Amino acid sequence: MSGVVMFFMQIINGLNIGSIYALIALGYTMVYGIAKLINFAHGDIIMVGAYLSLVLLNTGMHWSIATLLSILGCALLGFTMEKVAYKPLRKASRISLLITAIGMSYLLQNSFQLIFSANPKPYPAFINLPSLKLGSITISSNYYTTFIVSVLLMILLTLFVKKTKMGKAMRSVAEDEGAARLMGINVDHTISLTFIIGTGLAAVAGILYSNCYTIISPTMGSLPGIKAFIAAVLGGIGSIPGAVLGGFILGMIETLVKAYISSQLADTIVFLILILMLVFKPAGILGKNVREKV
Repeated sequence: MSGVVMFFMQIINGLNIGSIYALIALGYTMVYGIAKLINFAHGDIIMVGAYLSLVLLNTGMHWSIATLLSILGCALLGFTMEKVAYKPLRKASRISLLITAIGMSYLLQNSFQLIFSANPKPYPAFINLPSLKLGSITISSNYYTTFIVSVLLMILLTLFVKKTKMGKAMRSVAEDEGAARLMGINVDHTISLTFIIGTGLAAVAGILYSNCYTIISPTMGSLPGIKAFIAAVLGGIGSIPGAVLGGFILGMIETLVKAYISSQLADTIVFLILILMLVFKPAGILGKNVREKV
């Protein structure tokens, strides 16, 4: 394999894992943009989506119905988390919300360890489309499917936020919650809808991730969740296109570092990117600097 072909294969690998990061980062960026909450339990939703779909697929259910039910299950979980864990603390300090989010993360992980055990389980991949050949490069169906789904969902989500009544309500709450209440917008319903959409997207990411790597475990969402948060910061947390752009950039950087520098340094460089972004450009690539009034 020539160096050029090898390089393009790494770019494709980077876009694949970057698509997963992008889908998770979309949930992060929506929740933060509207509720001003960094939901560190969000990464574990991809694990929940993977296990729900695994259970349904093992019953012989068609993959399309299993996928839809898994997304609905995760959306319901996101709605419940917001109502039970986060809504009572909405007026509390940021550190209280952060600790609660971390607690929810451990609760989900340990609950699924009790139910399914800590041992990894094989996942029956159901995406069986033909591979795509570009000259001497063969692209697996899992790779281009993941990329297409992430870009399509970004476009649909952007249109939803900009064109629909509920999307405009989300933007209003994100801009000024108090003013949105005075205009008659139901802020509680808007925040709940944000959690529903975000956790549904995380479920899609979990299913696509499981199709690519075919092994799932109760802790599978921890590291991708943290990296998706870094992707959201990189692209500009609060920006939907920024979350996707950050996911793709981070995925390619991680893959190229593993291929050409060291696989052991890949995570270190990813976290170094987070530090550098927070120091030199905290708003991210597509984010906006906003001054808080005191």
